[in-house]
Amino acid sequence: MAEIVNLRQVRKQKDREAARAKGIEAAAKSGRSKALKALEKARADKATRDLDGAQREGAD
Repeated sequence: MAEIVNLRQVRKQKDREAARAKGIEAAAKSGRSKALKALEKARADKATRDLDGAQREGAD
């Protein structure tokens, strides 16, 4: 006996997969993801804060 399939769910799943593939392709084109850019910026900000915090006061 054939399995009952909800055509609406199949269509939506196909659309999701197409959107995901398009997103992966766009991410590969642009290089880095938004999360990676944010992580890099956060690391740079922390390095700047750490460097400024280690600076001696009154060293002219």
